[in-house]
Amino acid sequence: MAIKSLIINPGSTSTKIGVFEDENLLFEETLRHSTEEIAQYASIIDQKDFRKNIILDFLKAKDFDVKSFDMIVGRGGLLKPIPGGTYTVSDELLADLKKGVQGQHASNLGGILAREIGDEIGVPSYIVDPVVVDELEPVARLSGMPELPRRSIFHALNQKAVARRYAKEHGVKYEDLNLIVIHLGGGVSVGAHSQGKVVDVNNILDGEGAFSPERAGTVPVGDLVKMCYSGKYTEKEVYKKICGNGGLNAYLHTNDFRDMQKMAEEGDEYAALVRDAFFYQISKDAGAMAAVLNGKVDQIILTGGIAYAPVTRKMLEEKLGWIAPFTVYPGEDELLALAQGGLRVIRGEEAAKEY
Repeated sequence: MAIKSLIINPGSTSTKIGVFEDENLLFEETLRHSTEEIAQYASIIDQKDFRKNIILDFLKAKDFDVKSFDMIVGRGGLLKPIPGGTYTVSDELLADLKKGVQGQHASNLGGILAREIGDEIGVPSYIVDPVVVDELEPVARLSGMPELPRRSIFHALNQKAVARRYAKEHGVKYEDLNLIVIHLGGGVSVGAHSQGKVVDVNNILDGEGAFSPERAGTVPVGDLVKMCYSGKYTEKEVYKKICGNGGLNAYLHTNDFRDMQKMAEEGDEYAALVRDAFFYQISKDAGAMAAVLNGKVDQIILTGGIAYAPVTRKMLEEKLGWIAPFTVYPGEDELLALAQGGLRVIRGEEAAKEY
């Protein structure tokens, strides 16, 4: 019997939902919220009922019976660090989503809405591979400053999804592979996957690693300290330089890779230099992850929106092709990845984890 699921993926100004029958998408919708609507609420958590009513009203308009769902899956938020997997939205997990133990973010609402709707119709609710998935090896946590351990915050949902997809397509277990997964979007994360765990990865929340369309990446730390104490910038302004206005935004005043590529193709030498540096830094990060995996890499996987551009594979393969073969899964299908996480539990392929 087919399993029907409602998938909820909240963003800052929209809520994406998908209705699935097994892995088949019946329909999806991006429910957009105006700045004026969002501004009515003092906090993200205060938006819960507003977003829930919009979801239920949309389903009613589609003449879809909410009670026909077998599970509800929400995007995981800024919880405490946890291993990857599918988690039941327990009371403790729900409390930490509401509290925002690592910060308030719209994604925190995913699990909250899933639990509330699931409870009302008597079906289980889950979250899958939130950004705080932390499977770092102990040796990877040391930064050189005891007060500042390295943290694992990255595109866990998509990285894990494409790694599992590659394993399934090649008839092997994810847990039997060594992979380097490179997610290229507004942020860039480069993860070393060993036997089903992401044992090292750059922290994209704070801009660690290669620079990206919106993040500065790892910058010269001594000069950054001087900038912080120069008196020219507030703490908020410096952080915005690192996350939001860094990377391509800082160099070319655009966060769209396609704009940069077009400029480079039209002869803009500076844009070409920035593009080359972008891929240069990503290649260095991937080379480091090859060292983490002792040089034993089965595949390098490219994913995220920038993976659509043919130049992405071309330039990265020139630098990294000697390490392992390449597979490209462009874009990211978060709704499907969330549905698949819930299905693995419902089908008994893996046990739901407890937070």
